Amino acid sequence: EPLAVEEWDPFAAQPVRESARWRWGTLRVGDSVRLCPHEGSDVIDIALRGMLATVESIEMDFEDRIHVAVVVDDDPGKDFGLMRQPGHRFFFSLDDIEPPAGGEPDSG
Repeated sequence: EPLAVEEWDPFAAQPVRESARWRWGTLRVGDSVRLCPHEGSDVIDIALRGMLATVESIEMDFEDRIHVAVVVDDDPGKDFGLMRQPGHRFFFSLDDIEPPAGGEPDSG
């Protein structure tokens, strides 16, 4: 049964996960990834294409979509990203990240 409007709190903490299944196996907080945004990405995502990043959190939105928050490894202000400061954490879908060396997806 859907929540009544008065029960919905847009500022409530969203579910945070320690891991998520993706095409290369299991992605975990702390894993290193390469950013590979696809067609239709915004200009910031495109500017970050090919960079290495560290998974800071794995979050779900209200529609149960998974978003991966990363901190770019070469960012001189990456400590701000680890402290969840705006402008230093970037969100990508599971389809927009890959293992640091690329590779083929897991078959399992």
